[in-house]
Amino acid sequence: MKNLSIDVVSDVVCPWCYVGKRRLEGALQAFAQKHPDISTQVRWHTFQLNPDLPSQGIDRLTYVQEKFGERGASVYERVAGVGKEVGLAFAFEKIARQPNTLVAHSLIAAAEPLGCQEAVVEALFNAYFMQGQDLTDSAALVRIAVQAGMPEQTAQDAVADVDLHAQTQDADQAAREMGISGVPFFIFNRQVGVSGAHESDTLLQAMEQSLKAD
Repeated sequence: MKNLSIDVVSDVVCPWCYVGKRRLEGALQAFAQKHPDISTQVRWHTFQLNPDLPSQGIDRLTYVQEKFGERGASVYERVAGVGKEVGLAFAFEKIARQPNTLVAHSLIAAAEPLGCQEAVVEALFNAYFMQGQDLTDSAALVRIAVQAGMPEQTAQDAVADVDLHAQTQDADQAAREMGISGVPFFIFNRQVGVSGAHESDTLLQAMEQSLKAD
């Protein structure tokens, strides 16, 4: 059986990445209908929107003001509108803290060999954007990962493992050295790259193109 590999570079505090995840799911559904003989494998990779934030994060309102100034409200109104189109009810008003996501990404990396990576990614997105949970809180991160199917001890180890955190930081740097400066970024079959939360049809076309390039 042929395989289509999909590498997604994203950050769990990027609302457009969550939109992109939903649009990728739509593209995958359409691809499966067109190509029932081709399996797909999705892997999630590290990119920190704000790698220089302190490990404890900063106040969300301060972050929005510093990043966007007076246009902060309009920026999030737009993404909230697009979110509704893909079934995401963003609750930005619940977010009190803008986190450093290094440890959250370490959890995602630890989840890959366990087969629960997508579930952990989804759970982190949901916890942050729908529930306003603090992704710098170790107990919260462990709880989120366990609910997504990760063994509790594995989650605790990932949250505390400074060597894993260093590897995660290296992965972030590797993405930047590849030329990735914004997320989401999709790579299909290591052949075709797509930057941005494009519509499902566009992602499907990139999948088809990558098969021809393979």
